[in-house]
Amino acid sequence: MARRPAGSPPKVSRTRGGKGQPRVDTQPVFILHQYAWRETSRLIEVFSRDYGRISIAARGVQRPGSQLRGTLLAFQPLLMSWFGGAEVKTLHAAEWQGGITQPSGLSLLCGFYLNELLVRLMPREEPQPVLFAAYYEAIRDLAGLPTEAGSAVEPVLRGFELKLLTELGYGVDLAHDTAGRDVQADQQYDFVAGQGLILADNGRGRFDGAVLQELAAGRLADERVLAQGKLLMRQALTVALGDAPLHTRQLLLDLQRI
Repeated sequence: MARRPAGSPPKVSRTRGGKGQPRVDTQPVFILHQYAWRETSRLIEVFSRDYGRISIAARGVQRPGSQLRGTLLAFQPLLMSWFGGAEVKTLHAAEWQGGITQPSGLSLLCGFYLNELLVRLMPREEPQPVLFAAYYEAIRDLAGLPTEAGSAVEPVLRGFELKLLTELGYGVDLAHDTAGRDVQADQQYDFVAGQGLILADNGRGRFDGAVLQELAAGRLADERVLAQGKLLMRQALTVALGDAPLHTRQLLLDLQRI
């Protein structure tokens, strides 16, 4: 059974809205991206627990008197209701659930990085309950870090990237090389896009077998594991993302140079 975020309400089923349109009520969601649409509305990309990534039109939400104007915040757990059978749904209601403080500083930028990954890689309207739980936990953990989080963000990012790649079908087999042999702690490996891990010639690979074993087990505390894991995730994500760069990754690199 798929794991749910702590404190989330029970799963609800789809019901029929007005005029025969499909309707979803009180669905746990996070907002991934939003922008102004027409004069008083917004278009919102949300990650919902049971329906995956959904596009929703929030009509009239930018009017000064709108009760929803201060509710539609990124990195906050919401309950949303919407209706419509087209690709873009129509927002009916949204309620803030609380329980997560707003990330700040580096953690906030890392949150935007996670959101960009999801918008770029996650298909529309395909349920991803395990990934939703992983995102909930990642945002909660980032929000719990100080403004000057430094390297403390790295285990959170690597853990989410691993889960994202696995759940969306881009996962790297960290336990075996391309010949089907078990990864050995005392060997060196390289990663080849579209193939996987290969045993390095002359023992001069970019990844230590012991590190790959730690990554496979989800143990992300050691600095060497985090450093090599970052390189491996960057290579694997490049395969999934294609040629278009991530805007948030470039922003993080620029800030590190400063």
